[in-house]
Amino acid sequence: MRPFIILQYLLPKHFLSRLIGFFAEGTLFKNFFIKVFIRRYKVDMSEALIQDINQFENFNGFFTRALKENAREIENIPGVIVCPTDGAVSQLGNIEDDKILQAKGHSYSLIELLGGDLDIAEKFRSGSFATIYLAPKDYHRVHMPLAGTLEKVIYIPGKLFSVNQLTAEYISNLFARNERAVCYFSSDAGPMALILVGAMIVAGIETVWSGQICPSREPHKVQSTNFENRSPAIELATGSEMGRFKLGSTAIVLFGPGAVTLDQNLSVSSRVKMGQKLGQLNATL
Repeated sequence: MRPFIILQYLLPKHFLSRLIGFFAEGTLFKNFFIKVFIRRYKVDMSEALIQDINQFENFNGFFTRALKENAREIENIPGVIVCPTDGAVSQLGNIEDDKILQAKGHSYSLIELLGGDLDIAEKFRSGSFATIYLAPKDYHRVHMPLAGTLEKVIYIPGKLFSVNQLTAEYISNLFARNERAVCYFSSDAGPMALILVGAMIVAGIETVWSGQICPSREPHKVQSTNFENRSPAIELATGSEMGRFKLGSTAIVLFGPGAVTLDQNLSVSSRVKMGQKLGQLNATL
């Protein structure tokens, strides 16, 4: 096994992640760390709404930076589903009954990914999925692949392994083991889920409706919040922001059986930008 994988089993991942999260919210050496990060990961600041690093409140403010208004073009064609994030396609395709492909030779359980919620899992059985990995240099806000109405959010505690391609190839059930937030929507594609997966050094996951979800104040307890009867309903348009990562991670989008056709031009390791075509509705459901 690779030394990097062995090290992940040995490190106190939660402690390190929360410690880094504490400093990322502070101002101590803020500009120094931002400069080092930009240089190390070749971050393209020309797209950022704020380009003067002195104007960021802290490191997390820089990391979750907004883009200029026209930095991303949202595909505006009827029935088109768009990529929710910048990043690289880790995997995409069909869900084989309850199994989702993680990497060559590794699959994981849909039911486990969704925290054991059998009712929601049944809606995606034999459906389709796309997994997108966000590298440190990427834009780290997550947007809606399709307009939807929020129905349920499930916080699922877990490990904090890295989610890069190397780790996905060596650690089984990776995305069903890590801390994550499952956001379940109704949409023109029928049921749609966006899963925001935590990872080592990820200091937090936020949504636009609830603020910070991860880390939770009750980090050892699955927490489920229903929004079905909320008034007014939380309705988000295609391409609108729904959440963000404080440091890099992975987003997984799920659709029900026969609902969509994923773009055949996309494959493993394809670089994607938020707003570009991810797939097409097969029919209005």
